[in-house]
Amino acid sequence: MAFLRRVADKWSTRYEVDRVFEADPAEGVPKYFTTAAYMYPSGPIHVGHGRTYLIADVIARFKRLLGYNVLFPMGFHYTGTPVLVRAEAISEGRVKELESMSTAFNVDLETLRKLGEPVAFARYFHELSKEAMKLYGLSIDWRREFTTIDPEYKSFIRWQFTKLLKLGLLVKGTHPVGWCPRHGMPVGMHDTEGDVEPEVGELTLIKFRDGEGRVYPVATLRPETVFGVTNVWVNPEAEYCLTEVGGETWVISCIAAEKFSYQLRRSSVLRRIPGRELVGLRLVNPATNEEVPVLSASFVNPKFGSGVVMSVPAHAPYDYVALRDYVTEELGGAWPQELLPRPLIAVPGYGEVPAKDVIELLGVRSQSDVGLLEEATKRVYRDEFERGVIREDAVKYLARQPRSTVEFFTKHVAGKSVKEARESSKELLRSLGAYDSMYEVINSPVYCRCGTEVVVKVLEEQWFIDYGNPKWKELAREALRSMEVVPEEARNGIEATIDWLRERACARTRGLGTELPWASGWVIEALSDSTIYMAFYTVIHRIRSLRIPAEKLGEEFWDYVFLGLGSASELAEKLGIRVKELEAIRREFLYWYPLDSRHSGKDLIPNHLTFFIFNHVAVFPRELWPRRIVANGWVLLEGARMSKSKGNVKLLKNLVEAYSPDALRLGLVLGAEVDQDLDLREDVVISAARQLARVYETVRRVWAESEDVDMGKADEWLRGTLRQHVASYVDEMERVKLRSVAIRVFFKMLEDLETYLKWAGRVGRAARDYIATWVKMMSPFTPFLAEELWESLGYGGYVAKSALPRELYEQRDVEFDVEQRYLELVLNDVRSVLEVTEGDVVVLYTASRELTELVKRVAEMVSLGGELKDVVKALYEEATRAGIGDVFRALKLVHEAVNYITPAAVLKYIENKGYLDEYEILTKYRGLLAVKLGVREVRVYSASDPGAPDYGGRKRRALPLRPGIYLTSSLS
Repeated sequence: MAFLRRVADKWSTRYEVDRVFEADPAEGVPKYFTTAAYMYPSGPIHVGHGRTYLIADVIARFKRLLGYNVLFPMGFHYTGTPVLVRAEAISEGRVKELESMSTAFNVDLETLRKLGEPVAFARYFHELSKEAMKLYGLSIDWRREFTTIDPEYKSFIRWQFTKLLKLGLLVKGTHPVGWCPRHGMPVGMHDTEGDVEPEVGELTLIKFRDGEGRVYPVATLRPETVFGVTNVWVNPEAEYCLTEVGGETWVISCIAAEKFSYQLRRSSVLRRIPGRELVGLRLVNPATNEEVPVLSASFVNPKFGSGVVMSVPAHAPYDYVALRDYVTEELGGAWPQELLPRPLIAVPGYGEVPAKDVIELLGVRSQSDVGLLEEATKRVYRDEFERGVIREDAVKYLARQPRSTVEFFTKHVAGKSVKEARESSKELLRSLGAYDSMYEVINSPVYCRCGTEVVVKVLEEQWFIDYGNPKWKELAREALRSMEVVPEEARNGIEATIDWLRERACARTRGLGTELPWASGWVIEALSDSTIYMAFYTVIHRIRSLRIPAEKLGEEFWDYVFLGLGSASELAEKLGIRVKELEAIRREFLYWYPLDSRHSGKDLIPNHLTFFIFNHVAVFPRELWPRRIVANGWVLLEGARMSKSKGNVKLLKNLVEAYSPDALRLGLVLGAEVDQDLDLREDVVISAARQLARVYETVRRVWAESEDVDMGKADEWLRGTLRQHVASYVDEMERVKLRSVAIRVFFKMLEDLETYLKWAGRVGRAARDYIATWVKMMSPFTPFLAEELWESLGYGGYVAKSALPRELYEQRDVEFDVEQRYLELVLNDVRSVLEVTEGDVVVLYTASRELTELVKRVAEMVSLGGELKDVVKALYEEATRAGIGDVFRALKLVHEAVNYITPAAVLKYIENKGYLDEYEILTKYRGLLAVKLGVREVRVYSASDPGAPDYGGRKRRALPLRPGIYLTSSLS
């Protein structure tokens, strides 16, 4: 580890001194522009950030190896409340939070106490994180660094929002938003503990009434199930409030009554009632006009909805289990008629009571089996929504309703899909005067970073970005269709987000950031000022070098630079710069844009990554829309996602210092593929460090022992193997299969070099070429060790600026590839024999050419649709004419061969030559096979050779692509 740390210190310093990764436009050179989501400096950078940035960096370094001019910049996101909340804790002297930050961030209390001013706090962790990024080996162009409170950036954001306003995509209106009651402002994902986006949904309230006309508004997301209600649940331990709402007296939880005050409802609490006093009442279900009892249930959450819940045991697992427990404990196990589950929804694959089916399938024993109940609920709700139909005979539940209601149900609800019935049921409830609604945080509880639980507030006169605009949505879908998404499964998440997105509050009354140009006191929130900043990277360094004052960067400046609008000469005069300098800013933007790859964690799919698409299609023409999104899995600690707000973080700087940058980088890549969550394990990183030491020592030793000689077949094989590795490397890198690539580079390539050394006995010229290219291939993953090796081999410059030989990946050696695939088949077969038989001499028999030709013919016929038995029969005469002595035995072997080798595979193996000379291949690579198998000798015979000995009768068993195998300890 100490050696790797010294190497990293040496080369990170050289990178910075020589400004290796500063990228400028280069005429005629293809460009590659990549960015990763900038971090909030609300604490130091942790390994969760490190994984996302590493993925972007590996791809950036890889693209340089392919000859691209690569730009990878970085900024810092000061906007919003994350920084503010922490600075407030310091300035207010909140001891517990100070001590928690000191421990989590590895910063002494004395230093922290100096960071009570938000900008000072952000600057401190900004610089700390920047230094960690450099040590980590990120190939960033730091000239383009900025923060979101820089005056130039604020000018850029004002321009963006002015554009959205003029396009009609910023609207002022009344909409529900997640809200922090303490701070009196809207909150989004980056304002909450654990970075949870408050999901605002609309609940249907169905007005059940008691004998005195009081309303018990049951809250539900499934109004179509009201016809199957058997009872109503309340929590006996909760406090309920008799509340006047719109001229009616409602009975709701007191917490719900408080929530109503945020939703533009005129309500006043008349008196408070313990929940237990409601148990035993009888209420009228407005949908069926039947009385149902009020029962107690501890699972009723008074904080969610109205605190009053309807029970549909046939279709809600929680209700079924709660009623089952109630009947067993309170009624002696005998179900009364009125509480029996009412079949309402028919679902293929389920009985009349789907909830009961799933409960029994999962083995749910009681209400305490919360995990199983949640799983059961998800299954039933999903299957009923996607495949369920309202039963025709459910009309019997409306026996007490007037004819008009029954007719509506029969026509618009019965026989309809659950999706259709949901809306029709709402319409019916409206006609009965029994419908209302309220907003709720569906994924509650969600907490503001200040610790207050988020509620839903209906805001008036608030500015929103209108993501619900249908034309805008279609443009976003068009852009997504044209983009590559890694992993491909993430596309579904983005598509779904485009579908459900509606108006989104875009400003807050507190926090750092840019004020709305036309609304003083309202600061644009963090997920709204971070959607097109990738364009800002392309020009900020030029703006600074020309010393253009931020106050001069008005709308016409950004219009010209990003959209080509206006007169360059007039604008240059206003800015006090030369026309060619202004034109150079525009050219630089056009050189780098569009963005080639955007990297972030998968948690940003339902917000930032989708907003990123929306805003690009709104502001920029099609030819400048982004080309790719990469959304990586999380880094987990003990199964939970790391988050600064949770305090369960591993700081990148600490890990880099403990294990070295290269070992950490390789360990993170080896831990999981990009699309998977990665459980951070120390043993993987330590193992990576050991493997790097092994690679380093092998490269140095082999290079020192190399000679200017050609080792014949061994050199030929090593060159072909290198070509295969490079071609696969390029292919897998392009598909962002980084773990697969790392295994190839740091394990398989080392193994192949060691195999070569055993076979050749000396180090020939091919080994030097192999090593030089191998070091290049290491460099995206372990840049510092690669630079050290590059220098020790005598090469000048930086390996980071070198290129892979194009001939190694642009043209495949098909013949060599076929030979190696064939050898792998043979090796696998021999290894299977070695597992059960002892011996150090392997004898191989290759099939006769006549039999091989028969298999080829059969394969061709079968691939064209022929039945194998018919084809074999048709070939009987051909086999006879070919002079094959035992025709029936030959055809039996053909049948066996084609059964274990697919026709497509056979054709693929022989298409390059029309015939695969197995004997020639095995003879050429006898030495290689012996090394790979760990045996003393490999002998090869052709089954066509009458003089070849038949050891163990294996000569007669030789099949095409499956030689006969005989294993022994001695042969004469």
